[in-house]
Amino acid sequence: MATVNTTERLSSLRRFMQEHKVDVYIVPSEDSHQSEYIARCDARRAFITGFTGSAGTAVVTLDKAALATDGRYFNQAEKQLDTNWLLLKQGLTDVPTWQDWVAEQSEGGKAVGVDPALITANAARKLSERIKKKGGAGLLPVTSNLVDLVWGTDKPERTNEPAIVLDLKFAGKKFEDKLADLRKELEKKKSPGIVISMLDDIAWLFNLRGADIPYNPVFFAYAVVTPEDATLYINDSKVSSAVKAHLGDAVKLRPYDTIFSDITALSTSVKAADGKPAPKFLLSSRSSWALSESLGGEDKVEEIRSPITEAKAVKNETEVAGMKACHIRDGAALIEYFAWLEDQLAKGVELDEVDAADKLEAIRSKHDLFVGLSFDTISSTGANAAVIHYKPEKGACAIIDPSKIYLCDSGAQFYDGTTDTTRTLHFGTPTDQEREAYTLVLKGHIALDRAVFPKGTSGFALDTLARQFLWAEGLDYRHGTGHGVGSFLNVHEGPIGIGTRVQYSEVSLAVGNVISNEPGYYEDGAFGIRIENIIIVKEVETKHRFGEKPYLGFESVTMVPMCRRLIDIALLTPAERAWIDRYHRTVYEKTKGFFQGDELTRKWLERETLPLVQ
Repeated sequence: MATVNTTERLSSLRRFMQEHKVDVYIVPSEDSHQSEYIARCDARRAFITGFTGSAGTAVVTLDKAALATDGRYFNQAEKQLDTNWLLLKQGLTDVPTWQDWVAEQSEGGKAVGVDPALITANAARKLSERIKKKGGAGLLPVTSNLVDLVWGTDKPERTNEPAIVLDLKFAGKKFEDKLADLRKELEKKKSPGIVISMLDDIAWLFNLRGADIPYNPVFFAYAVVTPEDATLYINDSKVSSAVKAHLGDAVKLRPYDTIFSDITALSTSVKAADGKPAPKFLLSSRSSWALSESLGGEDKVEEIRSPITEAKAVKNETEVAGMKACHIRDGAALIEYFAWLEDQLAKGVELDEVDAADKLEAIRSKHDLFVGLSFDTISSTGANAAVIHYKPEKGACAIIDPSKIYLCDSGAQFYDGTTDTTRTLHFGTPTDQEREAYTLVLKGHIALDRAVFPKGTSGFALDTLARQFLWAEGLDYRHGTGHGVGSFLNVHEGPIGIGTRVQYSEVSLAVGNVISNEPGYYEDGAFGIRIENIIIVKEVETKHRFGEKPYLGFESVTMVPMCRRLIDIALLTPAERAWIDRYHRTVYEKTKGFFQGDELTRKWLERETLPLVQ
């Protein structure tokens, strides 16, 4: 994790700030579609700060610079930021939020600027109010992105990969039926239309996929759906004859860059009738300030949680079946990889973290319906495992040490689903501290997997189940316990999640949700532990049905053994030991068929899935 000297970049940015009469400039992580994972050409915050984590906001004044990020990235940010930057560790006591820091810097009538395409309308309104309360001049939209001006000709080109059609045997529902469902939402709201900007919403809605953002099978586009029409705003070079035939007459095609002028004209064409206010267009609360203003702002827009995002999170029968199938194949790949890795290390072969990650990708790529990885593989040994979102880089990574913990967080994109699995292993003799920490994390993982809860329960309410055993020892972890997972889409998918974020309390879990179960523990400078399975929400039978509500639970679809060497059996209850043995039997039965003729992997699988108590 090299540190970048940002002195020249900041000096250049400050010159452009002065030219645009801006005293404080905000650089978000997101692109104009509010994507969590972005294309290289949109990595403005990473360019100006040198910090490459996926989450954070940079704020630059004429004499200061600050980077705010959450607990997942404290360790990484400290390593990557140079001395020009103040690190605002979000969530810690007495550390201001980046919004508060911005407001403080605006005191005395200073102007705060931001690219309106990179911040949501709601966030812009709230921030502007906060700035004005502190005596600042408010929040100004700066449509020429100042970091792009600094970047200049060195800025990477935007990719131009073609979109592809996702076959109905993988999608499970025709896009015409999805449009019909969306129009029912318009009818309920009496809205003249919805503007869609989230890339995974668009890909899912039209049963298309792309390759414009690494690891995320999406393409750059906007969409507008009205009661009569559906228009996809996408560059023509991305649209093959197969895509045109797939969309047929049901979808009009328009150039990507015409979205702003088109929605302004569309909004202007909708008039009030009979003395009533004009009906409002629907816009996701995660859409940009720029889109909202093009539609006419608050008077013409109703911001809502995207109905597409909600529908996408509830997988249909085909998607659920695909998720189960791809996780069996992916589990087989991980099992083969861990058996190979253990064998290589036992023979004294030196492998660095990148060598290992490359081998895992090669094994995965042999399996049916494989498309690519779903994120950068976290292959980390020893102290590197304590960096929650560690990315090994050739020439700067560590040699895997068999006497230390090894953490591997990896996933793949298959045509029938998306995988994300973390396993923590030890190839030698773990310390008592490592075994205790691993077992406490495992107990939390099992507690969440076994949870039974009434319909209407949120992931916010379930989070403590996974943390309880760590909390009892005064330990914790600085990341969420679970995130939604797409179906051959983004590995992080809203709106559901398990964790302490307030938004997770706003959406209850539903049958068909696919979510991760990944508690962890990290000892900076020493080791890191995370255990992650993908689980699917299902309805369960209970003896009673209090309140006449259905009761829900989880089905784990990840098929990879836990690490026996790291389990302290004395810390487990009989029920927990039974869960592990049951899970291991399932893993063995579902994956053993992949290893005909592979004696090394077969023996490893048999050993790792034996009952805990012989």
